[in-house]
Amino acid sequence: MARYLFTTWEGGGHVQPLLMVAAELAARGHEVLAISDPANAADARALGVPFRAWKTAPFQTGKTRDDDRLRDFEADSPLAVIERLLDRVMTGPAAAYARDTLEALDAFPADVVVSQELLLGVMVAAQARGTKLALLAANIWSLPNLPGAPPFGAGMAPAVDDQERAMHAMVAQMARGLFQSGLPALNAARAEHGLAELPDLFEQYDAADAILLATSPAFDFAPDPLPAPFVHVGPYLADPAWVETVGLPSGEAPLVLVSFSSLYQAQEATLRNVLTALGALPVRALVTTGPTLDPAEFEAPDNVEVVRSAPHGALLENAAAFVTHAGHGSTLRPLMAGVPLLCLPMGRDQNDNAMRAAHRGAAITLSPDAAPEKIGQALSRLLDEPAWREAAKALGDGITADAKGRGAAQALEALA
Repeated sequence: MARYLFTTWEGGGHVQPLLMVAAELAARGHEVLAISDPANAADARALGVPFRAWKTAPFQTGKTRDDDRLRDFEADSPLAVIERLLDRVMTGPAAAYARDTLEALDAFPADVVVSQELLLGVMVAAQARGTKLALLAANIWSLPNLPGAPPFGAGMAPAVDDQERAMHAMVAQMARGLFQSGLPALNAARAEHGLAELPDLFEQYDAADAILLATSPAFDFAPDPLPAPFVHVGPYLADPAWVETVGLPSGEAPLVLVSFSSLYQAQEATLRNVLTALGALPVRALVTTGPTLDPAEFEAPDNVEVVRSAPHGALLENAAAFVTHAGHGSTLRPLMAGVPLLCLPMGRDQNDNAMRAAHRGAAITLSPDAAPEKIGQALSRLLDEPAWREAAKALGDGITADAKGRGAAQALEALA
């Protein structure tokens, strides 16, 4: 049996999948320990995963909009988002993450460190200690160092000819350059622990013995086969620990479920437009606001219920359509139930997830500032035209097969 140290940070949907992998390894007889923000202690406890909090590295104690340390909704450009990621997660606190990880390894000498892919300081610590390192990305790969994949962030379809492939490579190279401003802080953390200076920030990823993509190959646009050390291990999806039990809205009209990010993305205006659109349609709807918004902030039409959370896994089998920001889990789970999507992406990986569903005919994508009339028209198409549901079922069947065959635990056992 082996020991596995899992590390992550409060960034929304990537926390639960990493903890699910830790719980799976524990069930197979291994020792596990997870380090994350205090805000994630309850998530770990719900899965029976031993937990400790970051000490000197940045951390959040809650999941409200005021707790969010990244605050990327305030960024006015992709460059500003990258700068926030570097300064607040990837490189600015890299030395602190490295120190906390090494302290944890002193108390819990792990055979493998398993980290969320943005914590470069954890990678420094594993490399300095000579411990095996795996990265677990609970979504599509979000960085510009996966050759053959469309550039992240803009919602691009796969390249179909040499001209598009060249354009994708150019965009990826430009994005790679934007991250280099974090290199001095990363090299300072490396120097503190006796590691040589790097000329390129992304060379730190060469320290990883495995990079596990916890998404579905049937959903992804990544190259096949993936270049080593990347490997698909299937999606890890479940309702988070803070979800409360909620019943279906009464009535016989088609059910529309609405769910936006568990993190704050200034989504109030979009949500109000969705509510207005739903009020004009012959449907019943259940809207979840997540932990960052108070349902009392929203005035709902008579055919709509607004709650903070709901067990989507139990409700999706009754849904006719799903309205979402297109986060990874909020995109894959409805598709697995054969439910077509209306995507209103707001940033992060959402444009890319929306494209992956729309490219297969399973989703309609609109701007997050779309007017209620356009939202209503798109929902009417999803409800009235069978092709959307047929495409969602076809894509969802592939995702479900990948979920049944998911193999992160086996890949980590092989690494140990």
